Amino acid sequence: MNTTLEAPVRLIASPGAWIEGEAVRQLYACARLDGVRQAVGFPDLHPGKGVPVGAAFVTEGVIYPHLIGGDIGCGMTLWQTDLPLRKAKVDRWTKLPFNLETRWDGNLGGWLQDNRLASSPFEASMGTLGGGNHFAELQAVEAVYDSTELAAFGLTKANLVLLVHSGSRDYGESIFRAHAAEHGADGIDPESAVGAIYLAQHNLALRWAQANRELIPRRFLDALGADGQSVWDGCHNSILPLEAEGGTAWLHRKGAVVAEAGPLVIPSSRGALSYVVKPVGDGASHAWSLAHGAGRKWARSETRLRVRERFRVSELVQTSLGSRVICEDRDLLYEEAPMAYKPVESVIEALVNAGLIRVIATLRPVLTYKTRSKSGVPAGSWRRTPDFDNRP
Repeated sequence: MNTTLEAPVRLIASPGAWIEGEAVRQLYACARLDGVRQAVGFPDLHPGKGVPVGAAFVTEGVIYPHLIGGDIGCGMTLWQTDLPLRKAKVDRWTKLPFNLETRWDGNLGGWLQDNRLASSPFEASMGTLGGGNHFAELQAVEAVYDSTELAAFGLTKANLVLLVHSGSRDYGESIFRAHAAEHGADGIDPESAVGAIYLAQHNLALRWAQANRELIPRRFLDALGADGQSVWDGCHNSILPLEAEGGTAWLHRKGAVVAEAGPLVIPSSRGALSYVVKPVGDGASHAWSLAHGAGRKWARSETRLRVRERFRVSELVQTSLGSRVICEDRDLLYEEAPMAYKPVESVIEALVNAGLIRVIATLRPVLTYKTRSKSGVPAGSWRRTPDFDNRP
């Protein structure tokens, strides 16, 4: 669907991809902001705090930090591990501490230096997942539709892979809160002093988030006595310059993954398959972005009530696919239950029908790690980061 207001709006959907009316309203409201030249909503679109999640916006002459929110640099990374699928010991692995919500006891100063990052009050969060929909998940290659592309991507069916979702944690949140306290949701000139300060801090948060996503898999695999290497890292919360006719435009992604550098992963809930896909077609028509996941169907408060009434904890720590879930924060276990998310198949179908992707393979969850913390409060963090790609 393409509708023109102040900016062209494209909503990529299909009859099987249900999208809440409030999310569509937010998409159109953001398209009316001064300087917005393009707004794209993806099949995982759902309401956020004034800004829909699962969208991309192109602006000229102005940037809007509130369009991406506080989890600056949030994204996912996929690692090929040396863990043979046939030797998976899931029962034993569920007893391992992992401790991805606690401070890393390694050489943090050296890690920051290697990643060109200065010490900060938030460094205790480096190497931690965070709350919300963040996770570390061991997966098995389930079905292969293009073996050549899968091999070129760096994956093998014989070994498990590790998918991690996290961002800049309270570092990025502090940048956004400080900016919003002074400037609210106003757009800012990227060439101004305020714009230069924000973009410099934003870019540091991008590096911080990527360094975090590299350290988390290392911690996770160390706990398993395993090794691996990253085959893909995709950011889905950022503001980046875009060369355009007549000057520089600015591409804002809010829960929309970068689709400019070969294959990528579109994950689902912990109880469904993830998809390895290859972007195809004209990148400009969908702002060089794609859906970053299945998208929430229910708000968190609604999910807690629905799931608590219908399911026991024992039914939620093992999924219908046979995978296991480590989440000792009961509220988070309820909030992130598979039924809180849209069917990822409908998202993939909409993208395929729109001519935007080709499916390479599917990945089946084996072990999903959320937290060992019963309170759900990671060390050195706020209770919840408001912009974790979903509704509070």
